[in-house]
Amino acid sequence: MFEHNGVKFQWLGHDGFRIISEGKTIYVDPYALSKAHHDRRDADLVLISHDHFDHMSPEDLSHVVGSKTQIVAAKECVGKLKDVGAAEVRGIAPGDSVSVKGVPLEATAAYNSNKTFHPKADRKVGFVMTLNNMRIYHTGDTDDIPEMSSVHPDIAFVPVSGTYVMTAEEAARCVNERIKPKRLAVPMHYGSIVGSEKDAMTFSQRVTACPVKIMPQE
Repeated sequence: MFEHNGVKFQWLGHDGFRIISEGKTIYVDPYALSKAHHDRRDADLVLISHDHFDHMSPEDLSHVVGSKTQIVAAKECVGKLKDVGAAEVRGIAPGDSVSVKGVPLEATAAYNSNKTFHPKADRKVGFVMTLNNMRIYHTGDTDDIPEMSSVHPDIAFVPVSGTYVMTAEEAARCVNERIKPKRLAVPMHYGSIVGSEKDAMTFSQRVTACPVKIMPQE
C-alpha cells in the first residue's frame, strides 16, 4: 500500500485496485484476489469497467461486497450482477457523471482503436473518481483514444501489457502526449493474464510527463 495526499492505494493485480479515502473503501475491477483480501466484504463502493471475466468476477466480488456496498458498473454488466449481494447496482455509460456515497464519479470511454476485443459500440468504461480533491483516472481496458485528452487527471492507472490493450510503448506515449497526469502514472494490466513487470519497467522508463509508481501486488 502506498499513500498519496491522504489517499491509500493497493494494487490487487491485473486491473484491480483497493483505494481508501476519508473512511471509504473503494474497489475497482477486483480479480484473482490474494488470500489477504478474502472474506473482507468491506467495500463501500465497487467500480466495474466491463463484463470480461477478469474485470467482472462474481467469485472475487463475493469477497469484497457486503450489505452496504454500492456497485457502479458499465451498463453491459448490470444484469449479471443481480445476485452478488450489493445494496445497489447502478449502470453507467461514457459521459455520465454521478455521486455515490459522497464520491463524485465520471465514466469515460474505453475501447480499442486497432483491435477488436473492446469495441467502442459496447460502451465499456473507465472511471474518474475525485478523492481528497484529486482526480484519479482508471482508464479501463483501452487503447490511446481521443477522449483521454479531456480527462485532466492528477493520477492515472494505465494498461501496459499489449495484446488486449496498449503496449508499454503506446501507453507511455499516451501518458506523455494525451493523458498528462499532474501527479502520477501507475501501470496496470500485467503480471496475470498477459504482460510482465518488464512492461511496467519499459513504461516507467519512457514516461516523461510525470513520475511513475510501479506498485507491488498485494
